[in-house]
Amino acid sequence: MRPKRRLRPTLRLRLTLLNAVLLVGAGALLLLMAWLITADLLNPADSLPPGTTVTLADGQVMEAQQWQDSLLATAQTELFAKGAAAVAAISVVGVLGAYAVVGRALRPLHQVTATAQKLGGETMDQRINYAGADDEVAELADTFDEMLDRLGAAFTAQQRFVANASHELRTPLAVMRTEIDVTMSDPQVDTAELKRMANVVRDASERANALVDALLMLARSEGRTGLRAEPLDLGMGVRGALSAMDREVQRIKINVSTDLGPAPVIGDPSLLDRLAGNLIENAVRYNHLGGRIWVSSGIDGGYARLMVGNTGFEVDQADVAGLFEPFRRGGRERTGARGSGLGLSIVRAVCQAHGGTVGAVALKGGGMEVTIALPLASQQ
Repeated sequence: MRPKRRLRPTLRLRLTLLNAVLLVGAGALLLLMAWLITADLLNPADSLPPGTTVTLADGQVMEAQQWQDSLLATAQTELFAKGAAAVAAISVVGVLGAYAVVGRALRPLHQVTATAQKLGGETMDQRINYAGADDEVAELADTFDEMLDRLGAAFTAQQRFVANASHELRTPLAVMRTEIDVTMSDPQVDTAELKRMANVVRDASERANALVDALLMLARSEGRTGLRAEPLDLGMGVRGALSAMDREVQRIKINVSTDLGPAPVIGDPSLLDRLAGNLIENAVRYNHLGGRIWVSSGIDGGYARLMVGNTGFEVDQADVAGLFEPFRRGGRERTGARGSGLGLSIVRAVCQAHGGTVGAVALKGGGMEVTIALPLASQQ
C-alpha cells in the first residue's frame, strides 16, 4: 500500500496543471501571432519615397520612416502589455474553472474509494448508484457496482458454505460424543453395549471423514492446482463406480443398463473417477426400490459426453440448478444412506476444472438425467 502524503500529484491536480499549460501555451501563441501580424501590417512608410515627412496632429513634422518605427513600437508595447494581462486573466479563470470541473467530474471516483474503504462483511450491500452523465466515469461506477454484486454473492455463498459445513461436521461429532457420554455414564455397561457404541462411533466417524474428503476434493477441483493431465476414457470410471455400488444396487434391486462408447479426454484420473463415482452414487441413493439406472458415453460435436440417468422421486426443473450448490439435497432420499450434499458440487467443479460443462434434466414421472461434456483429447 502506498504511503499517504500531504502533497501528492493527484489526478485532479495533474489535469488542472495540464489545462493551465494548454491555456498559457495557446495564449502565448496567439500573442506571438498578433505581434508578428502587427509588425507585418504597420508599414505604411515603406511605400513612400525616401525623405518623405509627415505632419502629426500636434504640428510636429517627422520623417515617414521614423514615424512608422515609433508607431510600430507603441502598438507592439500596448499589444504585449494588454495581451499578457488577458492571457494571465484567462489562465487564472481557466485554472480555477478546470479545478472545479475536474473535481466535480472525479467525485464518483472519490465515492468509489470511500465505498471500497468501508467495505466489510457487514457493509457488502453498499453501492455507488451513480446518477450523473453517461460517460466513462459512469461506466466505471457501474462496473464497480457490478463487481460488488458479484463479491456480495460470493461472500454470501461462502458464509452459507461455512455454516453448512460446520453443521454437517457438528452432527457426527455430536453423535459420537453423546454415545460415549451415555455409555460411559452407565456403571453397569456390558460388552454388548460397548460394541454397539463402537459401531455407532465408527459410522459417525466414517461420515465425518467422508465429508472432509469431499470438502478437500471440492477445494482441489475449484482451485485447479496440481491437476494431472493424462489421456483416459470418460466412461472408464463408470465401471469402477458401478462395481463399488454393486451391493447397494443388488439390495434395492435396481436395473442397470450401460452403453459405454469411446469418450477420450485428457484430465486428472482421480478427479474424473470421482466425477463418475458421484454420479453413480447419486443415481443409486436417489432412486427407489426396483428402479432403473442407465449410463451412456460417447462423442458428440467435438466433446466427450457421459450421461447418467435414474428413476426416482420427481424433481422440479426449476430446482435442478440449485442441486449443484454445496449441501443442497433434492427432495428426500429414498434408498441410500444420507450423503454430504457435495456430490453434484464436486461434479460441477471437476467439469469446470477440465474446461467442460454439466447439465441436468428432470424427467417426467420422476428421476433425472445428468450429462457431462468435456473437450475431446484431440482438441486439448
